Amino acid sequence: MSVQLNHTIVHARDNRESAAFFADLLGLTITQEWGPFVAVTLGNDVTLDFATVPAEHIAPQHYAFLVSEAEFDAAYEKITARGLDHWADPHGKQPGEINRNDGGKGVYFTDPSGHYMELLTIPYGGWPQR
Repeated sequence: MSVQLNHTIVHARDNRESAAFFADLLGLTITQEWGPFVAVTLGNDVTLDFATVPAEHIAPQHYAFLVSEAEFDAAYEKITARGLDHWADPHGKQPGEINRNDGGKGVYFTDPSGHYMELLTIPYGGWPQR
């Protein structure tokens, strides 16, 4: 078996709020709730296990998600409809815009716990030659 990421724990002020925000934004579902975790499963079977922790224990992390053009457009529509701050760049110097890096689309925004989220339709450097 090759090495694969199975799951990661995402610290949140409110695990259900953060999981619901993420699942709704990307058209996913909450797949499990057990112990302190509320899980959302991605298309490659990796789960994001949201866990409530005290706010002072949350160190903002960066999570980047490769999505289809249709998924990007649907999520971006929700981002703008909700009035969420978003940027074309990771430094926040291009507010209210998306980027067109590598011929695709990309956007940065924060989740309810302050994590830096990124959606992109083409991986950095483009698709590998096969």
